[in-house]
Amino acid sequence: MKRGPVEIQPGRWQKLGAIPDADGVNFALFSAHAESVELCLFDENGETETARLELPEFTNEIWHGYVPGLKAGALYGYRVHGPYDPSAGHRFNANKLLIDPYARELVGDITWSNSHFGYDVGSLDKDLSFNRSDSAASMPKCRVVESKNYDWKSDRPPAIAWSRTIFYEAHVKGFTQLHPAVPEKLRGTFEGLADKAIVDYLKSLGITSVELLPIHYFLDDKHLIDKGLRNYWGYNSLGFFAPASRYYGPRGMDGLRDMVRALHDGGIEVILDVVYNHTAEGNELGPTLSFKGIDNFSYYRTLPDDPRYYINDTGTGNTVNTSHPRVLQMITDSLRYWVEEMHVDGFRFDLGTILGREPEGFDQRGGFFDAVTQDPVLATVKLVGEPWDIGPGGYQIGGFPPGWAEWNDKYRDTMRDYWKDMDGTAPEFAARFMGSADMYDLRGRRPWSSVNFITAHDGFTLNDLVSYNDKHNEANGEHNNDGHSDNRSSNHGAEGPTDNAAINASRDRHKRNLLATLLLSHGTPMLLAGDEFGRSQLGNNNGYCQDSEISWVHWEGLSGSAEEMRDFVRQLIKLRVEQPLLRRESWRDGLTATWVNAGGGEQTPEHWQDEGSTTIGLHLGCKNMTVTKGAWRELLLIFNPHDGPVPFRMPRSEFGSWTLVLTTAQMNEADNLSSKEAVVQMPPRSLVLFSAN
Repeated sequence: MKRGPVEIQPGRWQKLGAIPDADGVNFALFSAHAESVELCLFDENGETETARLELPEFTNEIWHGYVPGLKAGALYGYRVHGPYDPSAGHRFNANKLLIDPYARELVGDITWSNSHFGYDVGSLDKDLSFNRSDSAASMPKCRVVESKNYDWKSDRPPAIAWSRTIFYEAHVKGFTQLHPAVPEKLRGTFEGLADKAIVDYLKSLGITSVELLPIHYFLDDKHLIDKGLRNYWGYNSLGFFAPASRYYGPRGMDGLRDMVRALHDGGIEVILDVVYNHTAEGNELGPTLSFKGIDNFSYYRTLPDDPRYYINDTGTGNTVNTSHPRVLQMITDSLRYWVEEMHVDGFRFDLGTILGREPEGFDQRGGFFDAVTQDPVLATVKLVGEPWDIGPGGYQIGGFPPGWAEWNDKYRDTMRDYWKDMDGTAPEFAARFMGSADMYDLRGRRPWSSVNFITAHDGFTLNDLVSYNDKHNEANGEHNNDGHSDNRSSNHGAEGPTDNAAINASRDRHKRNLLATLLLSHGTPMLLAGDEFGRSQLGNNNGYCQDSEISWVHWEGLSGSAEEMRDFVRQLIKLRVEQPLLRRESWRDGLTATWVNAGGGEQTPEHWQDEGSTTIGLHLGCKNMTVTKGAWRELLLIFNPHDGPVPFRMPRSEFGSWTLVLTTAQMNEADNLSSKEAVVQMPPRSLVLFSAN
């Protein structure tokens, strides 16, 4: 079959996407309900369509063809013909140029217009109407990419043991954009994150694993562009194989590989935050950019009794249909691609409950979980689920299968409440601090299954958590109505920045308490980038659209207290690394744990039920544990969230006298913490750590 000078042959159906070889390129696209598929080739600028070729074969629901003589680097897209029948779940419209779900690279950005919508935007019939305008001129184009012989040198995955893992959530651009040591041309890019100054800084903190906000290709939403804003976080994926080119530096895609290799050379893992639960195409009134026009009924979950409308368990308008075998294959193919071709070390799954949904609801033995568990590549990397969505039964914390870790928002909320001295929080605090065994001690899961965090990209930074009572999202252009209001924060007497020394000292102590709790808890800690020195977003708790200095990390002009806070974090991480008692690997490791009250005795049910008794101690020992040289055999942690001092009777040490290791109080208050006394005076709102050998 020919059109013009370009020939197309039947090709192969087995491997999806655009696969080049020495003689040409094979194209294969899944669509169960299409009537025909046209491959559109473009010039090197992506502006002129040079050929339109109908894929000649349809095998096992795969449309395929082979173009002899075509080379890697060619730009292309698809037009898919079929019924435009929204009431039946079909939205084919061949006037729309569509992105290949398997495209390895996308060139250009979308220029929003009414042509991107499959229906007539001005019609009273809304999505039941049909839009004949062509979208090709304002669409990104797919690029044929060959598997390059990139020189990975001796790159090996750091393979950090889960019990030693410390996550650091960061944004590629935001972390590097203002860093003075990163060359200006590399700031905001993958190559900027590979800079020696960045890697050395992460190593100096003791970070083992950088968790990057989404770097799959994503779009800036039209409503944000109209307001002069951008999608900053990136939770609007459209290409699951293609990197976000907005983060390219001079070396393009190789710069991403350079970043991974540089972090690996520093002993640091690369974890990707991935969004397979929805796409940028939105609901029935959203644009037709890829999946919707290729096979809407297969790629998305639609209402069983009215497939014109989408199941919206994600809150974004659509939900990816992981129950379909080809959609499931696309996701697992994408994951393997990032592990094998890009050498990443794991994934954090946004709204991960979606991936476990079958038609009857969430199932931890669903197709996605089974596919990943048995996969010889994916079963070896770190897998972290965000265990909730907004659909029925969507809150599944503790419900993911063995082998998975989970973001633990119960930990976040409990620790915030406890350090505000909320009555009745002590029992929950104790459970969360010890790794949330009530949720994870089953089916051979380990304490590391709980990913503990106080702050994350979504919500206040640590500094803002102790500086604002209310959100301040006015810059987002939604009249401060966006973002959640359940912040569990405290401004300590002034809203936002202040010159009041007493308020600032109180805030710093609150931060130290939260940081120490996070890094001394059992489970896997996750630190938000910049929290170690007090990064602020000026009270904005929903910076998803703030590609600006509001969200970027500010590295210069830090106060002396900020430097002290960073040193404090380094000290905490060092202790965690050196002391096995602070990072247990198993629920059955021989660790002995006793919670004690201020009177020095063991907590009884009556003590736990006393809502006002939140000052408690934790006595950890290792009678049956193997202890390395220099490691503690015993420790005592005392927590006092009250605003006044509390006398605390020290329990007897099994191995000698207690030695003060660390306190979140001011140094002039540490004199009251002599372990030689039977009773120590716990300073107000403080944490104290003692050890014994």
